[in-house]
Amino acid sequence: MRISRVEAWWVRVPIETGQQHRSDFGQVTTFDAAILRIETADGIVGWGEGKNAAGSAGTYGALVHLLNREIAPLLIGRDARDINGIWEMLYNGVRHKRAAAAGHALPQLARRGLTVAAISAVDIALWDIFGKSLGVPVWQLLGGRKAERMPAYASGGWAPAEEIGEQLQSYIDRGGFTAVKMRIGAMDGAPQMSAARVRAAREALGPEVGLMVDAHGTYTVADAKRFAHLVADCDLAWFEEPVIADDKQGMAELRAACSIPIAAGESEATRFAFRDLALLKAADIFQPDLGFCGGISEAMKIAALASAFNLRLAPHLWAGAPAFFAGLHVAAASPSSFIIEYSLGANPMLHDLIEETIDPKDGMIAIPDGPGLGITVSEKFLAAYALNDR
Repeated sequence: MRISRVEAWWVRVPIETGQQHRSDFGQVTTFDAAILRIETADGIVGWGEGKNAAGSAGTYGALVHLLNREIAPLLIGRDARDINGIWEMLYNGVRHKRAAAAGHALPQLARRGLTVAAISAVDIALWDIFGKSLGVPVWQLLGGRKAERMPAYASGGWAPAEEIGEQLQSYIDRGGFTAVKMRIGAMDGAPQMSAARVRAAREALGPEVGLMVDAHGTYTVADAKRFAHLVADCDLAWFEEPVIADDKQGMAELRAACSIPIAAGESEATRFAFRDLALLKAADIFQPDLGFCGGISEAMKIAALASAFNLRLAPHLWAGAPAFFAGLHVAAASPSSFIIEYSLGANPMLHDLIEETIDPKDGMIAIPDGPGLGITVSEKFLAAYALNDR
């Protein structure tokens, strides 16, 4: 079970013009991710994914370089089952032995951002290897799953007011979803423009469909309050990333001022950031992204925090297959989880990177039973879209 080979690629997949959408990130023309392959001496391969961009597109040269040139040499020869030890080693750097002896973190200065994105990729791949080595799914290693299928919501919603109802209804028709999420915020301009789109969506969908909104952190606190006031009677399931992640105090101020549940966390790394969200009473729903928060290991700690503070978990799963499936396993094993995000935007990294098919039915997604993450990566697809690490 010793690690013998580590290789990462920046994978960039073009999105056909007819499937592209425009949001505050601009026109999304590619889907990008850092995909990691770890192989053990006895031939077991694990797949991971790291993210440094919240949207589909991003620049991954630095993250891939970090994985290949700095992280990989530290992993060669290590036991792939030493998942916690490797996590702490990468987080604490040269002081990792001292930190282990002291019983508390002594992290290196570059402990967030790209470093944790790289750790996330490694951690996901190691759990994949561990599960495959025992012939069991990751959720079993995490303590078991609470359900064979979990509710999912359709995530998308960029259309203008006159078309948003039709767009969201098309999501419902495709997978029987009972909840949908739409984008708002800077892409619309003033809060009243977003409010008009939300009102149009609610009118078209009726009162029975769950409706979430996501501002991508683009409002000021004042504008977020204004928006919340304008849609107070629309019965929103949650208001996601209303303000930038750096303004946790502002998010707490908004949460105290409105009755809409606040969801946040896709831009946060490690349990320490989520601890602050909980202590500040800034969020009702934690949304760690498995490719950025610290991987499966850290997501389980974040889920435990959610449970301890009587909050809920809904992982951010706008990702490629390794991070998405990692999120499925965490959600299945976490008492605080209650719903899964399913991207209805163009996502070749989820649907074409792997041989398995994700088929939502009646608004539910099956938790995989296969060993490890339960995915089979198409190395042919990977080779076609991988960029060289230069």
